[in-house]
Formats: sequence, C-alpha cells, structure tokens
Amino acid sequence: MLFSRVLGTETEFGIAAREAGALDPVSNSIQLIGHYPALPSPQAIWDYENENPLLDARGFEVEGERERPGPDYNRLLNRLLANGGRLYVDGAHPEYSTPECTNARELVAFERAGERIMADCLQALARDRGVEQFLLYKNNSDGKGNSYGYHENYLVARSVSFERIVQALVPFLVTRQIYAGSGKVGSENQTKSADYQISQRADFFECLVDLNTMVKRPIINTRDEPHADPAKYRRLHVIVGDANMAELPTYLKVGTLAIVLEMVEAGVEFPKLELDDPVRAIKEVSRDLEVKRQLKLADGRATSAIGIQRAYLKTAMDYFACHELTQVTKDVLVRWEEVLDKLEQDPMLLVRDLDWVAKRQMMRSYMDRKGCGWTDPRVALMDLQYHDVRPEKGLYYTLERSNLIDRLVQDSEIAKAVHMPPTGTRAYFRGHCLKKFSRQIYAGSWTSVLFDVGNTTIKRIPLMEPLRGTESLTRELLEGSDSAESLLAKLTA
Repeated sequence: MLFSRVLGTETEFGIAAREAGALDPVSNSIQLIGHYPALPSPQAIWDYENENPLLDARGFEVEGERERPGPDYNRLLNRLLANGGRLYVDGAHPEYSTPECTNARELVAFERAGERIMADCLQALARDRGVEQFLLYKNNSDGKGNSYGYHENYLVARSVSFERIVQALVPFLVTRQIYAGSGKVGSENQTKSADYQISQRADFFECLVDLNTMVKRPIINTRDEPHADPAKYRRLHVIVGDANMAELPTYLKVGTLAIVLEMVEAGVEFPKLELDDPVRAIKEVSRDLEVKRQLKLADGRATSAIGIQRAYLKTAMDYFACHELTQVTKDVLVRWEEVLDKLEQDPMLLVRDLDWVAKRQMMRSYMDRKGCGWTDPRVALMDLQYHDVRPEKGLYYTLERSNLIDRLVQDSEIAKAVHMPPTGTRAYFRGHCLKKFSRQIYAGSWTSVLFDVGNTTIKRIPLMEPLRGTESLTRELLEGSDSAESLLAKLTA
C-alpha cells in the first residue's frame, strides 16, 4: 500500500472575449498564459516524452494522434511554474495543473494558487493592452451546451485491478456531488429540464466507462498514463467532478476519494451498492436539491445519495479504527460525517460551506429582491459571475470578503503556493531547479527535468518516482550545487 497518496488536479478555465471579433479561443488562451509575469524559465518547453493519452487501462491503445508540437509552438502552449505546476493551453482553454501534492489540505492551497495565477495573467494582459480583453471563469459550462473539464489525479498501485477500482468507485462518484457540486442554473445536453442543479458536470456524462473526455463522457475514465513508473503505478484520472470555488468542497472531494482508494488498495470489501443505471442516477442526484430521492440499485433495493455516502463513510470509520491515520485523514472523516448530517437535516445549514448551497441562496435572495425567476438572464449571469477569477469581481470572492463563506487555508498559504512547490513530492526538485538554474532548463515534465549546459547533449534527469525529489532528499544537493553543471555532476556520479 502506498504510504502517501500523491494527487493533483487540472482545471480548464472558461474564457470569454469582450470583443465580438476575438473569436479564436486557442489564440486567446495563448495570449493569456503568455502574459504570466512570474515565469522562472520562460524559454523552457514541455517534455512530452513519457506521455501517451491514448493508452487505455483496459489493456489496449486507441488510434489517434499523439500531441508533439514543435519547440516554438510548444513554448507558446506551455509554461512551467515555480511551484512545480503547469500552465498551458489544452484544446480551446487555458488550463492549470497543480504540482503533485500528498494530502487534500495541501491540494486546496495549490489549486487556489491556480486561481491567483490566472488572475495575474488577466491583469498583466490588461496592463499590456490597455484594456481588459477577456473574462475567465473557474467553472464547467458556458451555459450554451459546452462543458469543459476539471480533472483529479490519484496515484494508485498498479497491482490493483482496474475492474476493482471501477466496481468500488461508481456509486461513490455518482453521489459525491451532494457535497462537491458547484451548482448550476438550468440544464444542458438535451437532459431533463431543471431550474437549478447541484452539479455543473452531471448533464454531460453519457456512459459508464470509456477513454473519452470531450465527447461521450464516461463516469469512469480509462486513461492509463501514469506519469510515473508504469510497472508500479497507475494514475486514476477522474473527470466526473466539478471545479469548486469554496474550499471545503475541494477538500472533501479529493480527501474522501483518497480515503476510498486507500481502502481499495488494502483489499477492503465495500457494501453492495451497485446502481441500476449510474448514468441516469448521476443526473437524478444533481436535480435532487433536498437530497432525499431514492436511487434504484441493481438488486432491486433503493437508497439515497446520503445513504450511499454514509455506507462508504462507515466502511472508512471501521477500517481506520484499527489502522493509523494522518491528521488530515482524521479531519476529512470528521467533516465528511458532519456534512452528511447537515445535508440530511437541511442543506441550508451548509450555506457557509458548499458552493451549490451558497450560490443557490445568493440567487434566491436576488430573485426575491428583483421579483424575477430562474429563467431571467440576470440569474444566468450570476451563475457565471460566481466563478469569475477576478478577486474584485467574482461573486464567490464577495462572499469571502463579507465573511459569508468558511475557509480552510490562509491567504498566506495560497500566496506561498503560487511560488513555492510542495516539499513532499518530486515537485520540490522540479520547482527549485526551475528557479535556481533557470537559464539552463531546456524542458520539463512530470517525469523529467532536461538541462542544456552548453554542449551538444541535452541532459535528462528522470523523475519517474513521484515520492522522490522531495525536500528531505534533495535540499542539501540543490543548496550545495552552485551551477547546473555541478548538480548534474553530483547526480551522475
């Protein structure tokens, strides 16, 4: 069993141009990330050597083109960050990947750092152009039928079969949205109409298991691209979650799944909760604002989303009653139970905690004042504005400033996470190499740092083990190397 769960998230941000003529979202996204003012190695490119998104966890490789842009275009598409993360253009969106983290609380700080990085890009671009050209949203839908992703990544032991992962996770992921949804006005993708939903993503899932992430989206994604030693690890690529603004939903979304995966690896038996139709159920849960609806199980029984989550929580409580647990794991278990209790009593008790509840209450208050309904375009605009990454404009940040939403991390932790990598993963080595040897970095990726020290050969330092390259293992090495040549000599000695 892994002694530390390596995890991270990728957030695609919605981008909208203020001018009608600026319709190319790829160019817009390239402009945006190109204005990030704090790059340690602006000349560095992304190393795609160990990446293949076409590998399927079910044991085959699908046909398709693997992305390998030339160096100049690569440099436009990718920005390696001082915190060990990545800022890049994926499809038609600017995207931020956190560095590799080791617990849910750390992940919250580094994901929120991505919001600040994106806001800095907007501000720098506006200064350069003399006008604010774009709007940027940390959400999952433009309200016009287009959904964009928020992906979670968890390192899992390769010895665990993918079939076991699927069996264990489907009921959990379908119902996790009751505390991890970010709220949504209306419905999309030709699904049943709704005034308001718990989840932004639920309408867009159309099958149970598949490799796709943009069409025919599955509840369980089968991408087998570990970004680590493939003999030891797989990377569980979770695409079913919403992008959250509030901190507790992110914390629980990631923390509870990390707990479930620990039990999966330990061989724990989970309650028999196979859903009769998971694709239908995920949409039913999203529309159940009272969180009371009964979901049909494959064996003919019925239970609620809260009932399913309580079954997983009880399994975790029983497991950790006789296993050592970290402080973060203990805190996640406590908060998980508290949230389920309040949801069962009255979701409004979580108006200071959960995105979907806080946003809904804000909108209902507005509608009461204005005498309008859910179909009013001003309400749809509020849905977008809640996710606006500009601290002075976003409605979520208004809640923060007004002390109407509860926090988990301090602003100082987020500010530090913008520029400093986590200490417990290979991100520490990657981030500090970028800062200390910025001119000698030719390329980087999750699994490598490549140095150009002036001779004819690019030197690749592999980082295939995510739990090496940590502060405890590499700090003295980095501090004792006054040049890239010195570092390479020590590493290859």
